[in-house]
Amino acid sequence: MLTNDHQLIRRIHADLADSYDEELELELDDRHVDDISGISGSPTAPDDDYKESRRRYFRELFRLQGELVKLQDWVVASKHKVVILFEGRDAAGKGGVIKRITQRLNPRVARVAALPAPNDRERTQWYFQRYVAHLPAAGEMVLFDRSWYNRAGVERVMGFCGDVQYEEFFRTVPDFERMLVRSGIQVIKYWFSISDEEQHLRFLGRIHDPLKQWKLSPMDLESRRRWEEYTKAKEIMLERTHIAEAPWWVVQAVDKKKARLNCIHHLLGQMPYEETEHATIVLPERERHEDYVRQPVPQDIVVPEVY
Repeated sequence: MLTNDHQLIRRIHADLADSYDEELELELDDRHVDDISGISGSPTAPDDDYKESRRRYFRELFRLQGELVKLQDWVVASKHKVVILFEGRDAAGKGGVIKRITQRLNPRVARVAALPAPNDRERTQWYFQRYVAHLPAAGEMVLFDRSWYNRAGVERVMGFCGDVQYEEFFRTVPDFERMLVRSGIQVIKYWFSISDEEQHLRFLGRIHDPLKQWKLSPMDLESRRRWEEYTKAKEIMLERTHIAEAPWWVVQAVDKKKARLNCIHHLLGQMPYEETEHATIVLPERERHEDYVRQPVPQDIVVPEVY
């Protein structure tokens, strides 16, 4: 029987291994998932069920990403405009699903907006003004990694806005989103839901992973202490801003891989896309000219081949 400490250590190790899975996944490109083997340094050797689960995940992810490419082509051809908001607690997995959605898409079509904290000038503007600059033109998708709902969450909990600003946000945001929809912009809103225990474990994983420690800001650490305040703020936000024109969708995100697949699958169902026909691509013959001789590259500007 494993003690609680041993279970915690194994859980942290598994989470670290999963993060390396993510990086491996990004390098897989179009290779067959059957070539994937166990992860070096895992606390226990992966069993057949674990390996088969990973294979199924990769196969389904690649299938859904193929559909996302079709969706992208349809968005361009139909000149559709769509905004997708990703909200949730710190370490809920928002960045992970955004990465999987955009991984194989054209960054000129599918753009990510991850705005920093407002500067002194922006704090004096109309609250939505800095977000408006990132809205899509025809044939574009914009994915907001956190959005104007910062006011209902972190700003409220951390005291960065007063009661008047907070209430004005709730009076304004439904009209703002309805205005976007009337102008032809589809608005899709996702909340990634994780448990108290899961966030605790993910934070511990980041603490012990030197490649992810940068993700833990003082604000993130303070959010752990104020878990209940964030919960109350989230409940109020969902209740007061769930409108027919732009409803909230809650993604169960304790299992990161399932959350990614479920979110992408749901997103694909929000637009009536269909496969767009393309002209057959023919690679032209390269022109060759007898009077051209390729010049050697000076060795002092060549990057050393260390590997």
